[in-house]
Amino acid sequence: MVKGPHNFKMRYNQNSRVLIIDDDEGVVKIMSRIVQTMGLEADYAYDLKTGLAIINRETESGRSAGSGYDLVLLDVNLPDGNGLEIIGDILTRPLPPQIIIMTAYSDPDGAGLAIENGVWDYIQKPASTKDMRLHITRALQYQDQKKKAEGRIRFKADYILGESRAMDQCLGRAAQGARSEANVLITGETGTGKELFAKAIHENSARKDKNFIVVDCSILTENFIESVLFGHEKGAFTGAEKNRKGLVALAHGGTLFLDEVGELPESIQSSFLRVLQEHRFRPVGSEQEMSSDFRVICATNKDLEHMAREKRFRSDLLFRLNSFTLTLPPLRKRKGDVAVIAEYQLVRSCLKVKTEPKEMSPDFIEVLETYDWPGNVRELVNAVDMAVASAGNEPVIFGFHLPQGIRAKIKRASLKNECSGSGHQRVSGGPVNPPLEYKAFMERMEKEYLESLYEKTRGDIQQIMEISGISRAVLYRKLKMHGFK
Repeated sequence: MVKGPHNFKMRYNQNSRVLIIDDDEGVVKIMSRIVQTMGLEADYAYDLKTGLAIINRETESGRSAGSGYDLVLLDVNLPDGNGLEIIGDILTRPLPPQIIIMTAYSDPDGAGLAIENGVWDYIQKPASTKDMRLHITRALQYQDQKKKAEGRIRFKADYILGESRAMDQCLGRAAQGARSEANVLITGETGTGKELFAKAIHENSARKDKNFIVVDCSILTENFIESVLFGHEKGAFTGAEKNRKGLVALAHGGTLFLDEVGELPESIQSSFLRVLQEHRFRPVGSEQEMSSDFRVICATNKDLEHMAREKRFRSDLLFRLNSFTLTLPPLRKRKGDVAVIAEYQLVRSCLKVKTEPKEMSPDFIEVLETYDWPGNVRELVNAVDMAVASAGNEPVIFGFHLPQGIRAKIKRASLKNECSGSGHQRVSGGPVNPPLEYKAFMERMEKEYLESLYEKTRGDIQQIMEISGISRAVLYRKLKMHGFK
């Protein structure tokens, strides 16, 4: 028997903690009273800076496996900024709190943006005490359930590298996808690792012991795509000398991964939609239908919603494919992961070419972290392979060993930035003599920066990594180089 809304008992953890961030003292008092009458602990802040400082303090104290709070009631218009701007900072923490946005202004676009960024709800003030209690109860109930579930989850993906918050968030999202049977759509630029995430979702799902079938939609010809997907009978067309199973049939019990699904020909989209709906298909040349129990994971670097609006991709097919979405960030937005990936690939590359292990110089790492990597992880991996080949038997890899094209792009960008960022004109008739060489100047500035961070965080390595975006391996190397104990 399904329980109705009146039979569903609202329970939440009485140890839950709530943080209120609002600049209206009256609102803070009212919300604090509501929270306290629910038997919960409430803290408050009147601006973003103080609110984030409280959250950071709770993280450092280790009071829980996240921010220390289970719910944040967040105003939008605050003295030092827009509350929507810190949603990402809060939600990218390990096991983050739920967020309820509270605002006196009706902003449909802001509400939509907040929901898309992962907040629990967006409420217009003033709200009744009854409504607020209901919203808080539901958010805390979900948070408690999420905490219990997270304790049982172990997502294995050793081949996906990265220590940044962005990657932690993606792995957490992938773990959710692995627990579900919903179709998954993975989006992101070329080279961000979409197939690796698809494989990881499969390997952590209930279908892990069955096939993971890859279909590269970009190389399928329109004439033979039905045969590839659905199979064919002997004699169905010229060259069909025997019966052949299609990839849909081979994926029975497992996962069908459609890579570059945006390239799926329009002529096949209709028939594939039916297969997705009914899990039944007919091989080319056959009169009999077959069934296949498969799960679909798709990947694309295209904007399928834009394609659907332009009638180049069926909107009903897109609706079926994106039951669960995962967007992978480009490498330029996770700079702290560059050195981690490079070190891993350096070891692999040396083993592959059977050469002695090599070491990355600080110069090499600095060059890597300067570049934007438009080709993302794939480009970085290839660059490290080429650097190893260029170094030959030399034991240390320098920036000079990287492909000339990459070095040239970095230098052009550097000179353009210097020209555009400087208000001074170069004096003609003689060379410029700076007080320090560029490298010495950068080393001094880096040391001062690290000293400031070290003092501010009291030597907390994890916090230094989060603030600076520097990976653990690189951070330890830089601290050692600058004489930190």
